[in-house]
Amino acid sequence: MTDTARTARAGVPERPTLDGLEESWARRWQEEGTYAFDRSKERKDVYAIDTPPPTVSGELHMGHVFSYTHTDTSARYQRMRGKAVFYPMGWDDNGLPTERRAQNVYGVRPDPALPYDPVWRPPAAPVDDAARRDPTPISRRNFIELCERLTVTDEQAFEALWRRLGLSVDWSLTYTTIGRIARTTSQRAFLRNLRRGEAYQSEAPTLWDVGFATAVAQAELEDRERPGAYHRLRFATADGRAVLIDTTRPELLPACVALVCHPDDERYADLVGGTVRSPLFDVEVPVYAHPLAEPGKGTGIAMVCTFGDLTDVTWWRELGLATRVVIGRDGRLLPEPPDGVPPQPYAALAGQTVNGARREIVGMLADAGDLVGEPRPVTHPVKFYERGDRPLEIVSTRQWYLRNGGRDEALRATLLGRGEELHWVPAHMKHRYDNWVGGLNGDWLVSRQRFFGVPVPVWYRLDDAGEPDWSHPLTPDESALPVDPSSDPAPGYDESQRGQPGGFIGDPDVLDTWATSSLTPQIVGGWETDPDLFARVFPMDLRPQGQEIIRTWLFDSVVRSHFEHGVLPWRDTVLSGWILDPDRKKMAKSKGNVVTPLALLEQHGSDAVRYWAASGKPGMDLAFDPAQIKVGRRLATKLLNASKFALGLGAADALRAPATTPLDRAMLAELATVVTAAGAAFDSYDHTAALQVTEAFFWRFCDDYIELVKERAYGTGAAADSARAALASALSVQLRLFAPVLPYVTEEVWSWWRYGSVHRAPWPTTHEVARTIEGSGEPALLRLAGDALSQVRRAKSERKLSMKAEVPLAEALGPAALLEQLTLVADDLRAAGRIGKLDLLPDRAPELVIACAF
Repeated sequence: MTDTARTARAGVPERPTLDGLEESWARRWQEEGTYAFDRSKERKDVYAIDTPPPTVSGELHMGHVFSYTHTDTSARYQRMRGKAVFYPMGWDDNGLPTERRAQNVYGVRPDPALPYDPVWRPPAAPVDDAARRDPTPISRRNFIELCERLTVTDEQAFEALWRRLGLSVDWSLTYTTIGRIARTTSQRAFLRNLRRGEAYQSEAPTLWDVGFATAVAQAELEDRERPGAYHRLRFATADGRAVLIDTTRPELLPACVALVCHPDDERYADLVGGTVRSPLFDVEVPVYAHPLAEPGKGTGIAMVCTFGDLTDVTWWRELGLATRVVIGRDGRLLPEPPDGVPPQPYAALAGQTVNGARREIVGMLADAGDLVGEPRPVTHPVKFYERGDRPLEIVSTRQWYLRNGGRDEALRATLLGRGEELHWVPAHMKHRYDNWVGGLNGDWLVSRQRFFGVPVPVWYRLDDAGEPDWSHPLTPDESALPVDPSSDPAPGYDESQRGQPGGFIGDPDVLDTWATSSLTPQIVGGWETDPDLFARVFPMDLRPQGQEIIRTWLFDSVVRSHFEHGVLPWRDTVLSGWILDPDRKKMAKSKGNVVTPLALLEQHGSDAVRYWAASGKPGMDLAFDPAQIKVGRRLATKLLNASKFALGLGAADALRAPATTPLDRAMLAELATVVTAAGAAFDSYDHTAALQVTEAFFWRFCDDYIELVKERAYGTGAAADSARAALASALSVQLRLFAPVLPYVTEEVWSWWRYGSVHRAPWPTTHEVARTIEGSGEPALLRLAGDALSQVRRAKSERKLSMKAEVPLAEALGPAALLEQLTLVADDLRAAGRIGKLDLLPDRAPELVIACAF
């Protein structure tokens, strides 16, 4: 790393400007290693950040700028506090979003049955809608290579924008969630989970996204209001009694395995323990009582099908019901009816889509007289995969799970305890963690039926009939990782035995993207590959992230670290709020109100955009406000100009000289309180409070102090030396206070007169400020002088006079003690206000009044 302490001073430019600072300083920071992590530091001197890896298949928006700026202010502050800051950047490039993007951009679809074509090349340009509707099939390996190619381009664009924003990342620590290190780490952790019994395989009802053709975990669900209709169906008892049920899914009638009523519902008490026969199919189904049945919903008795929704799964599991699956993975009704269902009525439904089967069966029920009344329209919540566009189905599949307390009360309690150990910012976000963990109803489904992801690292023996032995998976040695069972042979076998009786098959699935992202501290920290680094950074200090992924990224990371290391993966977590549009609505791509940052960064400058971002506290929502960005631009411009003015007075040569006059000492004494407040705010992750207290002082410094002392500072002698010393100390301190939020303008000004980088300079201390003060200082004196000067200015303004106009006579009225204090700054007040004569009239007014005569 270049020794930035030796970087030469640039000198004050003739015409300082904010334009172009991003390009020049981003390049210098990289060349000089300004933000490089010093891995020689002991753990106590390291501050490690588990940075969120953004999804590169998406587009960066102002929400990213908002939250990543917050993290960067903490990184910069800790670095100035003397910490070796471990600040990596990752790219989340595996999983469904990347696959969908590759399919849409190039008009292809993966087909595992096709052989690899080493000479295949994608279209030179993005394809049209016709090609997307009729995609070209390519092999699994060709498709993975295409995804990798696409993500490299996306990552370069993301990195360029992050560099422009001024993130103080050590870019040598960049990783991807599909890279070799990530694959190895993810597979190693999974194999250890499997060995300890924390990972297991099960054939079970699975939430299934038909569009993506993959299983979906509970944490990836969202409810969307959709129109539907209640259909009233007539079941019958053996003696002919009609039992009416309401359902929005009549197409699942052949999957009906029971009716369920509430134990206290007297209307159906006599049916419990008996059976009824289903309409149209005449299948005998039992009647049960269960507390989840809602007497006030519909007719009060429900049809249980395998599977219509998650409640059906609960009833099926707890009541030990039969299984009659009718919907396949393609979202169509299976070609053959389930056991016990007659083939004749079912034949009209076989192979149909869900909507088509619904229309068909409603007509059949009406013709048979088993549809009571007309369907009644309803709008109701329907489960969707958060990235999908079709309602989820529940199908029976073999999947991999990780234990997470959803079915283990002792583990649940332990993981809730981990939440108690974690420091939450803001504190109320912990409730979301508690509610999520407390409401889990199943373990974490971690396998996905996709292609571009970390492969599940297991194989299965095939018996002499070619059937797999699911219960005894074959696993690789950790030294062989990463592996791809779809192309690598199982240990002890060769490729010729793949798919052959007595041979093996590879697990075709990949791991859920969160199963890898939940290991970001281990991936970037060198777990098992760099023990020295891992000991210096793990457990980490900070996990910054969005509040909406507490249930996924945060909780899953806690689970993995608990199983593998027996500790939390980090000490603190800071949660971001939402970005709102000017109408106070959450910004979202689906709403079309997302603002992308590049144009704003180019128009206003990165410091201005960062200023807007830093105006939002952790966990609090912030409206996107271009006016606030303009305020940030004005602040950065003022910092340039005020610094040039102060340095033009000779402040650079007066650094560390004593401040001897009362006004100078007063200004520095108030600055010392700002240093204390800003440091305390950053220690609490309250960058907003730190910025506010610093900015408020800065404007008082510019508007009052500089105006009051500039005449004196132009002169010679002890009083002038005192002014220049105070200006130098104040400028040095304020540049460092602003540096975490405004990195470019502070670095630029610092380079004019100081050596090295402001971002490697020590955070200011009250002791440092006190060293400049000769004797003591009273902050109230600066405010008193500023109040007096503002009254003089107001008097000139009311008379429409220039601020340079002379005031022949000014009278100061107020309590005697106050005027006695005013005498300490009277010379500076007369000079700044251009007052010819200043008379002090004690006890003529209850508070300070400056009366000007013209």
